[in-house]
Amino acid sequence: MNSASLRTADAPDTLDLGVGGMTCASCVGRVERALRKVPGVRDATVNLATERAHIVVDAAAAAGMDAVLRRAVRNAGYEPRSVAEQDADAAAEQSPWAGFTSVAIGLLLSAPLVLPMFGDLFGRHWMLPAWAQFLLATPVQFILGARFYKAGWHAAKALTGNMDLLVALGTSAGYGLSLWLWWTAAPGHAPHLYFEASAVVVTLVLLGKWLEARAKRQTTAAIRALHALRPEVAHLLVRDGEVDVPIAEVMAGDRLVVRPGERIPVDGLVQEGHTQVDESMLTGEPLPVVREAGGTLTGGSINGDGRIVMQVTAVGGETVLARIIRLVEDAQAAKAPIQRLVDQVSAVFVPAVIAIALVTLAGWLWAGVGLETALIRAVAVLVIACPCALGLATPAAIMAGTGVAAKYGILIKDAEALEVAHRVGTVAFDKTGTLTVGRPRLTAFHAHPESDEPALLSAVAAVQSGSEHPLARAVVAAAQERGLALAQPEGVRAVPGRGTEGEVAGRSYLVGSLRWMQELGVDLGPLAGQAAALQGQGATVSAVAERVTQGLAARALLAFGDEPKPGAREALERLKARGVRCVMISGDNRGAAEAMARRLGLDPAAGEVMAEVLPGDKAAAVAALKVGGKVVAMVGDGVNDAPALAAADVGMAMGNGTDVAMHAAGITLMRGEPRLVAAALDVSHRTVAKIRQNLFWAFAYNVAGIPLAALGYLNPVVAGAAMALSSVSVMTNALLLKRWRAE
Repeated sequence: MNSASLRTADAPDTLDLGVGGMTCASCVGRVERALRKVPGVRDATVNLATERAHIVVDAAAAAGMDAVLRRAVRNAGYEPRSVAEQDADAAAEQSPWAGFTSVAIGLLLSAPLVLPMFGDLFGRHWMLPAWAQFLLATPVQFILGARFYKAGWHAAKALTGNMDLLVALGTSAGYGLSLWLWWTAAPGHAPHLYFEASAVVVTLVLLGKWLEARAKRQTTAAIRALHALRPEVAHLLVRDGEVDVPIAEVMAGDRLVVRPGERIPVDGLVQEGHTQVDESMLTGEPLPVVREAGGTLTGGSINGDGRIVMQVTAVGGETVLARIIRLVEDAQAAKAPIQRLVDQVSAVFVPAVIAIALVTLAGWLWAGVGLETALIRAVAVLVIACPCALGLATPAAIMAGTGVAAKYGILIKDAEALEVAHRVGTVAFDKTGTLTVGRPRLTAFHAHPESDEPALLSAVAAVQSGSEHPLARAVVAAAQERGLALAQPEGVRAVPGRGTEGEVAGRSYLVGSLRWMQELGVDLGPLAGQAAALQGQGATVSAVAERVTQGLAARALLAFGDEPKPGAREALERLKARGVRCVMISGDNRGAAEAMARRLGLDPAAGEVMAEVLPGDKAAAVAALKVGGKVVAMVGDGVNDAPALAAADVGMAMGNGTDVAMHAAGITLMRGEPRLVAAALDVSHRTVAKIRQNLFWAFAYNVAGIPLAALGYLNPVVAGAAMALSSVSVMTNALLLKRWRAE
């Protein structure tokens, strides 16, 4: 059992537990009910496709919960397993024919029973004697089919039903009828027996489950591919040279050697050397990226042709790769909201089918067709009903969709985000770092005529030197380019959304937005005209004021320029082509924001620009876009975007942004590439379409098949084939998502 959450003193723990033996949606509901009854469990969701339970427990009750949860699963009639055991089994079952042995035996034993049926079509009578049919059918019924009896018995004891119970009841009825007709037949008379029906149905269901399991392995290929990115050994640099150590022994702060062509073992920074790194498996970016001294390295990526020495910054579950794997696993294990309908249907499905079978039996007996015919038609009803297709329809599509999205650097954190994203009608973008490069430069510095421009720029840079804001870094960079020395500032204080205040050489300066200066009553004087001109040119303008005896006096203007990200304009055009409205949210003055919007192809007159929005007001801006029931996605990358990401129906965080933003978002775009926004909406649309198709076919099989079987138009063999085909078709349809390609 693995903990899959960050823990705090009062936060609940989340635990994962493998569950073996589930076959349909009814099994899922039964395991969930059993787990939720355990004291200390807040919630439990079970995924049929991944065969895992995700359990939320009280932190105080987490200790020792493992055994209690396992016992609850076992008492419900299923096999509790650790996630590590499941992963080991999955790794061992790489052969496409794994698990086919029982199916092959069933086919060999059933073939002699079925061949006479084909002989009758050509006037050949190859019917085997009753004793031979009995010897062939009995191992299939009670050895190969033992799994159905075992699971069906557990379900019956719990007063619930599942697919196994339907198969066990149906095939036992056909097998038992054959025994009764054989033993009660007159001497010398060869009655028509139904051993072939029970044997073939068991074999077909086993074949369907094998094909289903094979398809499941393909849907989890994305997870296995991510796990495969972890090398087994790292080259640790010690006093005497290099020592190969297992990756589990590497610690933060260690120095590792990475040779050309090897995978980067863990996250770190380049200390020595120069290389190019292939990060395509993590970000979807096909081109290698240059990494020099001080550059970041992500575990799992492939080193190019340079030998480098790196310093480890994160290991184990704290690496980027581990976080990506957790995100994908959590998304594949989660339930989409549409699954609630399936759960409600599955809760009454099996009892309803058994009731329909009993009504069918009674109705045909009343119609006078005889016990033999009435029982066979009731058996067909039991056999054709397929709750497993209902249970697989949604999770299979979600697993395939999230897996292929991860391949292109689109990490979907939960199934709800995946389902909601296809309905997005408006996408709001943060400007700096999302639509623009996020590295503004100081394009102009206009000092008051009475001020010493170099000394003033040096003082302003000193005040800004402790800030991580992009504009502050631009001021410091400009001062350093001019060779100005920066004094040590004192009493520096950041005013969120407005600017910075501090003292340099005994003089107090305020550096911030024009709005802040306006709020403070600063008179720009001769600088006012220059400020208006710079804004008209699309620059982001800030001002410098100094505290003097008379109050605050304007000392200088700073103008900043940024560049659109490559592909940002194309990304917005793609979204508009999908009928999606695009809006840019910026804290800049309106002139600068609108100038950048026009460069990006947005129309300020159409309300596609929201300017002068303070960081704390971004969530309110998103809420305003949602008025009228509109579904809104927010795309951002900074700490100040987190509330807006959480307020949106779908939050999308740029992977080159902060962890806070990624935590608040339902979708993370690993490359920080705006064009991935349209791709994320597209994969969501296609995944939801597959879910709906799967649910349609799953319901259609049952809605059409059960009445046909009840009316006598389907025999048990055809019904069994249809049942197996329904599960396989649902999985196959979901696997078509693997062909999706991001534009």
